[in-house]
Amino acid sequence: MAMTTHSMTLSEKIIARAAGLDSVAPGDIVTCAVDLAMMHDSSGPRRAGKLLDELGAPIWDKDKLVVITDHYTNDPDPTCVNIQTITHAWVAAKKLPHFLPEQGICHVVLPENGFLKPGMFCVGGDSHSPTGGAFGAFMVGIGATEMVGVLATGEIWVRVPETLRLDVTGRLSAGVAAKDVILKLCGDIGIMGANYMVVEYGGDAVKAMTMDERMTLTNMAAELGAKTGIVAPDDTTAQWLAATAADGVDIKTWQGDADARVAKTITIDGAALAPQVAAPSNPENAADVGEYAGTAVGQAYIGACTGAKIEDLRMAAAIVKGRTRAAGTRFMVAPASNRIRDAAIADGTMKILEDAGATILATGCGGCIGQGPARLDDNMTGISSTNRNFVGRAGPNSSKLYLGSPYSVAAAAIAGEITDPRDFL
Repeated sequence: MAMTTHSMTLSEKIIARAAGLDSVAPGDIVTCAVDLAMMHDSSGPRRAGKLLDELGAPIWDKDKLVVITDHYTNDPDPTCVNIQTITHAWVAAKKLPHFLPEQGICHVVLPENGFLKPGMFCVGGDSHSPTGGAFGAFMVGIGATEMVGVLATGEIWVRVPETLRLDVTGRLSAGVAAKDVILKLCGDIGIMGANYMVVEYGGDAVKAMTMDERMTLTNMAAELGAKTGIVAPDDTTAQWLAATAADGVDIKTWQGDADARVAKTITIDGAALAPQVAAPSNPENAADVGEYAGTAVGQAYIGACTGAKIEDLRMAAAIVKGRTRAAGTRFMVAPASNRIRDAAIADGTMKILEDAGATILATGCGGCIGQGPARLDDNMTGISSTNRNFVGRAGPNSSKLYLGSPYSVAAAAIAGEITDPRDFL
C-alpha cells in the first residue's frame, strides 16, 4: 500500500479520495466508496435486483442509485415487455427517487440529467459505463454480481490501474471525428491493447472537442479492454454541466499532476488522421476509409451511445443535406435520447435527415444490440456509428457490420457503398 503522497494522475486522485487515502499507486488494492451507481433494464432489477432481494439486504443509499431503461424499450416482444414490467415493479417497490424510463440510452441520459461531475467515483451495470469519464469522473462498468455488492454496501474493491495516455495533436480536419480517433487506436493497439488500464485522452485535438465527442472517446475505452477512459475537465466541461444543473462542479481540484507517471504514451497526429472504418467483425480491424471504399452496404445506421448524440446527428446531416439515400440501402437514425431527438427537430437537423430518406427510430439501444427495425437481415452488410461489430451482435451470424463515424455512415447511405465522407463536404 502506498503510504506517502506523490504525484498522481487524475484517476489515481479520484481513487485515493474514494478510498479515504492520501495517495495510491498502480497495483494497490483498495476499497472505494461509490458516489453513484447506475443500472439499466437488462442487468439491473431483473438480475442485480433479484440477487439483492434474495440476500434480503437493503439498498445502501437510494439517492446514489439511478435506474434507466434503454435496452429492451419500445419493443412489443413479450420478453421485452416482461423485462420492463419487472423493472418498473422493482423500482416502485424500492421507492427509488431516480428512475428514468424510456428517455434514451443510459450513458447519455445519466449526464444529461446532471448526475456526473468531476472527481466522482462511479459504477455502471454496462460495459460502456466509461463514457462517464468524459466528465472528469472515474466510472467503470461492472457485472450484476459486483453490482449487488455495491447496492448492499456502497463499496467496491479496486486494483489501481496503470494509465495509458493518448495525446492527439493538432486539430482534426473536416469530415474527421472522435470516432476516427478511437478506431485508429483500436487498429493500432488492438481490442485488448489497454487491458485493465485507464486511457487518459488529451492533446490539443481533445481539448478542442465538444463533450459529445469526448464521450465517444471514453465510451470506446471498453473496446481497448481498458478499465475506463477519462478526460481532464476544463471550461468546456463546466459549461456543459452548467446546462444540466449539476451543482458543485470542481474543475481545479480534479486535474492530474503534470509529472505523474504513466505506463505508456501514444501520440496520434490529429491533423493527418483520415476517416477510419473497422471491418467485420472486430473494432481492431480499422483502417483508412480508402481500404474499404466500394464495399456495398444494405443498411447505414446512425445510432447508439457512441454515435447518435446531437453532434453526431449534425455530422450526418452535413453529409446528406440536399442528397438522397441510395436506392437499395436502408438509412436509419435512432437518436441517443429524447432530448437529443427534440433538439434535432428544433434546429432542423432531423428534417435534413428525413429529407434524405432516413427512417427515424425510437431512442434506445436498438440496432446496436440487434433489437428492433435496425437489426440486420440474414447475409446483409451494414455500416453503423455504433461501438461494436462482433459476429451476431447487430443481426444474424451471417450478417456483416462495418463501423465508422457518423460522417462515414451518412456518406455510405448516400453512395450505397463505403466511401470517403470528405468528398461530400
